[in-house]
Amino acid sequence: MRLDKYLKVSRIIKRRTVANEACDAGRVTINGRPAKASADVKVGDVLEIQFGNKPVKVEVTDVKETVKKDEAKEMYKTL
Repeated sequence: MRLDKYLKVSRIIKRRTVANEACDAGRVTINGRPAKASADVKVGDVLEIQFGNKPVKVEVTDVKETVKKDEAKEMYKTL
């Protein structure tokens, strides 16, 4: 699954366009490497997102095309 879509579906970032802009600005890394919005996300990947001064680090535990709001938190675990 594309990185920007994963960030939206998992509700880490609310909108896909915002996720796209974060990737373009270099604020998202996959396993320590800067990632483009089109990068492929797999189970076990570690994502780090810069939200202002606060970095958020999560591990991908599941990849689904669509999820309900309550199930979105099951797609990742915070490190």
